[in-house]
Amino acid sequence: MTTSPSHYDAVIIGAGMSGLAAGVRLGMYGQKVLVLERHNSPGGLNSFYARGRRKYDVGLHALTNWVPEGTKGAPLVKLMRQLRIKREELDLCPQFGSRITMAGKNLHLTNRFEDLVADVAREFPQQIDRFLALDKYLSGLDEAALEASGGSARALLDESLAHPLLRDMLLLPTCFYGSAVEDDIEVSQFAVMWRSLFKEGFARPYIGVRQVIRLLLDRCREYQVERRMKCGVRRLVVDGQRVSALELDDGSAITATRIYSSAGLVETQRLRSDKSPEEGATKIGRLGYTETISTYQASSFADFGWKDTIVFFCDAESFSYRSPQGLVDPQSGVICIPNHYHYGAGRQLEEGWLRVTALANHDAWCRLPESEYNAQKAFWFSQLNRVARKHLPAVSDSVHEGALTSTDVFTPRTVRKFTGHLNGAIYGSPTKR
Repeated sequence: MTTSPSHYDAVIIGAGMSGLAAGVRLGMYGQKVLVLERHNSPGGLNSFYARGRRKYDVGLHALTNWVPEGTKGAPLVKLMRQLRIKREELDLCPQFGSRITMAGKNLHLTNRFEDLVADVAREFPQQIDRFLALDKYLSGLDEAALEASGGSARALLDESLAHPLLRDMLLLPTCFYGSAVEDDIEVSQFAVMWRSLFKEGFARPYIGVRQVIRLLLDRCREYQVERRMKCGVRRLVVDGQRVSALELDDGSAITATRIYSSAGLVETQRLRSDKSPEEGATKIGRLGYTETISTYQASSFADFGWKDTIVFFCDAESFSYRSPQGLVDPQSGVICIPNHYHYGAGRQLEEGWLRVTALANHDAWCRLPESEYNAQKAFWFSQLNRVARKHLPAVSDSVHEGALTSTDVFTPRTVRKFTGHLNGAIYGSPTKR
């Protein structure tokens, strides 16, 4: 093996959480590792940005798979051990409580699965035995086999439950938090999300996503993982069956024994010198989101009476999880209130926060001229804020507007600009490899 400074045992494309975590694991075993990131901030889809004195989280609503301290064998425990992160370093604070709401029914997610079981028994008494049988089936799947793709969770739920509303209420959070497939989610991914959201639960570091990114960056430094920001891969030079070199945005070239890419299936294929720039056009993901962010004066926010941590809502008769015809589909989405975690005595966020996420159409947003784009962002901020407030204790417009201290909106165009994901697709291509 060459000892050239430009040769690496492993090169990782993308400094999101998966790329940084992969770098840590490889670095632990003495590998010479380089992480390349085209943008100026690490974290990828789960990152943050600053405006004035405020730091806005994007992506991460909650860290899932929360379990009480001392729980053995849970995915979170395994992950912390693999990355050599202590639980206290993550500063995880469990949620107040979340819910799924649709057609006048509510299923609560409290980090205690028995509470969800009780809600299903109350709201769908004829389905409780079927629900428990489904849980037994999903819990019995071999976690090591969950990487295998395929199978329709919608079809599984139809067969197992035979109740469209309960099916849709279970698809609602699992799709929004983990599916790249329109109107469905693969069975393997559904099983992962079932455990993550329903059987275990939600938590958040006090300072949000910055805590997780900071820990991953600390571990990268500890294991001498090199990281280059504002330097992406321009081209993967393919020679036969191997990549002989990586040409970078800064004009330099490097070589690597192994290359790992978190850029996305189609995005990575299009970097190859032996592939067309239009490679994989039919495999590009279509599911993009618009999210609004509001902040409020802390004292006024405390009087709003809002108690939920996360609300998964659907106001339509049936749940549709697909790219909308218009700019945004306001009929379903996710409401997140980051204040509502048990942060401990003497710790509370300096302002009230409200985040509202809904499905959005990438092409429709990107066709807008700049002035219209900004006008539509303002319009949809107002619309989604009103939709969210219908699912929370009522606050008058005058009180709400008087407490508001800042607003922001991101669209699929924003996601594409800052992550490189084609179509601004949050979960990438529905084809996974």
